[in-house]
Amino acid sequence: MKIHSVMLAVVMMFACSSVLAADVYLEPETFLSESFDGDVPKPKVLWLRGDTRKQVKQILGHSGAGLRVRYWARDARSVWILEEIGKTEPITTGLVVEDGALERIQVLIYRESRGWEVRYPFFTDQFHGATLTDLNRMNRLDRPINGISGATLSVRALTNLARMALFLHGKVMSKEKGA
Repeated sequence: MKIHSVMLAVVMMFACSSVLAADVYLEPETFLSESFDGDVPKPKVLWLRGDTRKQVKQILGHSGAGLRVRYWARDARSVWILEEIGKTEPITTGLVVEDGALERIQVLIYRESRGWEVRYPFFTDQFHGATLTDLNRMNRLDRPINGISGATLSVRALTNLARMALFLHGKVMSKEKGA
C-alpha cells in the first residue's frame, strides 16, 4: 500500500512539472505599469475576425491565437501581452509598440526546459525599433533576427509575437484614427 502511495506521488509530481517549471521573470502587471509609467489605461479588446484573423494565422503559422486579444493603448503606444508555444509550452511575452515600431519586447513567463536565453537583452535588444515590411502581405520584420543555438523554437516564437504585435498595433491605430 505504501509503494502505491509513493508511486502516485511521483506520477503527480511529473504531471505537474510543467506548471512548476514556469519561470516568472516579470509579472504582467509590473510590465504594464513600467510601460505606462505607472498610469495603466483600461484594457481594450481586438476581435480577430475576417482578414485580421487570416493575417494572424499567416504570421503565427497556425490558427491558435484565439478569438480576441487584449491590449492597452494610449496615444500612439500600444502594449500587448501575448503567448506563443515554443516547443511544447507557452512563452508569455510583453511587447510595446510606439508609432509603428517595436520599443520593447520582454519574456515575462517562460515554461520550456530549453531556450530560456531568449529572455536576455543580448537577444531582445535586436528587436528595438523593428517595423513591418509588407512584402505580399507577409508582414516580415524589417531586419533579420539572429538566432540562438539550441533555442530555435523560442526564437521563432518571439519573432512571430513581435510581428503579430506590430501588425495588430497597425490595425488598432488605423481603427482609432478612423473613429
